[in-house]
Amino acid sequence: MLKTRFDNYPKGKPFSTILGDFLGRGIFNVDGDLWRFQRKMASLELDRFSIRAYAFEIVCYEIKDRLIPLLSSVSGKGDGVLDLQDVFRRFSFDSICRFSFGLDPRCLEITLPMSDFAVAFDLASKLSAERAMTVSPLVWKIKRKLNLGTEKKMKEAIKLINILAQEVIRQKRKMGFLSHKDLLSRFMHSVNDDTFLRDIVISFLLAGRDTVASALTSFFWLLAKYPQVGSAILEEADRVLGPNQELTSYEQMRDLHYLQAAVYESMRLYPPIQFDSKFCEEDDILPDGTLVKRGTRVTYHPYAMGRIEELWGPDCLEFKPERWLRDDDGTFFPENPFKYPVFQAGLRVCLGKEMALLELKCVAISLLRRFQIQLVPSYQTPRFSPGLTATFSGGLPVLVLEKEPTVHQSS
Repeated sequence: MLKTRFDNYPKGKPFSTILGDFLGRGIFNVDGDLWRFQRKMASLELDRFSIRAYAFEIVCYEIKDRLIPLLSSVSGKGDGVLDLQDVFRRFSFDSICRFSFGLDPRCLEITLPMSDFAVAFDLASKLSAERAMTVSPLVWKIKRKLNLGTEKKMKEAIKLINILAQEVIRQKRKMGFLSHKDLLSRFMHSVNDDTFLRDIVISFLLAGRDTVASALTSFFWLLAKYPQVGSAILEEADRVLGPNQELTSYEQMRDLHYLQAAVYESMRLYPPIQFDSKFCEEDDILPDGTLVKRGTRVTYHPYAMGRIEELWGPDCLEFKPERWLRDDDGTFFPENPFKYPVFQAGLRVCLGKEMALLELKCVAISLLRRFQIQLVPSYQTPRFSPGLTATFSGGLPVLVLEKEPTVHQSS
């Protein structure tokens, strides 16, 4: 599906119809030439060293000037319960807006408060996913035609989203996009169609906000349950970067092997995209002999794959970063991406993978060094809400305690 018979398993018409109102002709919702064009443009830009350095700069600013002050403000307060999932969504939204559009959500000239937009974005994402779960597509199509119930809400949410996206594009033109580093500016060199640019904007937001926030939420839930993993991450950071030394460049992360292993292990158990579907174009026979008829929806399930004993061994349900480290020298080694399709694999492999890992690692080191994050005692194992990305139903309520600064004696 993802490699050898890639052309026979496109996203397909049923999928693009379900998500069409929300994602339009964005990269996640198209096949063929439109997909190839967007993919080529984005991959050319994301592979550049300059854009990775730009992303690192943005993420460090967001952590230092917004995330840490926010957590410090509730630290140690009796009623200082914080929904970490909501915090991470705000953080990743800020970061992706600045990285993708060169615009800070705090400074946009818009009449809509950002929270209204975020609510509309979440609602459109959730209702789009629910369309896929209806018994027959006729159900939601009739409701859409008559403007009833969830489809009426969807229409209202998308209207709000479109206003913001158009404002982003208008701002870009007003500021002049020729000398800007962000992704939208680079796309605007080749694309004049505002509706198509809107679809690109929404796709970037969906990719850069929801998946990163989902991965961070699961990771910090696991770190709260397995404090020894957090301690090992900090020991490695002190050894590689120096005690209390901040990350100063994107390159430094290459030597943080245990941190990389912990992030990969977290996403093995809790992938941000839990399943992915394609539609079979022509009759096919799978390697195990299964016949797949033309028009069949075929789904692979990274969430389930991470829990299969034959793939990961008898300890597959345990959170063990060590499984990603070589026995001889403790360096990280990646698994076959088709065994671990968290970032997809083959031709549609995630273009933003390095950016996402950058955000996860920077946030992990910065917060672990400064705060002790504890689960609220009444909090149970998370349940997921329906949606395009994995979201904890009810958020992730935590108590935040600031750590005493460590003083290291010089010899």
